[in-house]
Amino acid sequence: MIIVLGLPGSGKSTVLSLLQDKSCKRLNYGSLMFEIAQKEFGISSRDEIRKLTAEKQKKVQAKVGEMLANEKGKVLLDTHCSVSTPSGYLPGLPNKLLSKLKVDALVLIRAPIDEIMKRRQADPTRKRDADEIGKLHEQDSFNISLLASYSALSGAPAKIITNKDGKAKEAAVELDALLSQ
Repeated sequence: MIIVLGLPGSGKSTVLSLLQDKSCKRLNYGSLMFEIAQKEFGISSRDEIRKLTAEKQKKVQAKVGEMLANEKGKVLLDTHCSVSTPSGYLPGLPNKLLSKLKVDALVLIRAPIDEIMKRRQADPTRKRDADEIGKLHEQDSFNISLLASYSALSGAPAKIITNKDGKAKEAAVELDALLSQ
């Protein structure tokens, strides 16, 4: 499994959509969580997941972890490195979940914070919180720390790919190179 992480608005999903390597099964962690949280807690949008209590989010994460642990073959998982909640940042890949997965590589997609803010403001399909630039810098730094932790815990190599505006195709080429190894 190759896990692709990043801040909301970093362009993870866009980069993944541009990959030439189509041999991997692609899963979106947030979509899997939404399916479960919708059934169990009656939420109506993905953006409501992070508003659930930490306990409820952990319960949903555990169920998604069980599903992912049973995946076979080459899998690309699109997820967030951390989730900003009212009570603080939750790891996107808590140790209980990460320890169940066979991780081949971890990839953090990053973008300049001012570009992430513009992307978020221009996305009418999501109801994202209006984060301050300082909070996004804080979460981005936290994500880099988490990436190192995830790598140490899983034994998988970690790579950082920058996705600047207008350069998603170049970021996808870099990720394709990793997939072909």
